[in-house]
Amino acid sequence: IDLEQERERLRGEIADKEGFLESVEQKLNNKQFVTKAPDEVVDRERQKKKDAKAELERLRENLADLEAV
Repeated sequence: IDLEQERERLRGEIADKEGFLESVEQKLNNKQFVTKAPDEVVDRERQKKKDAKAELERLRENLADLEAV
């Protein structure tokens, strides 16, 4: 496995996930969305935020492990 190529792949995934997380957070910070959307839709967005944060943490840990090599 090419370590530098894997690092770049992880950096790309991190950037994508950060962008996704930012869009979900913008939605959840929109008071109109939160008050007008059905509860299940808001709950789904909150779950997406939670999942994205967990995935970001995992990706960052993987990248840190590779950078330590």
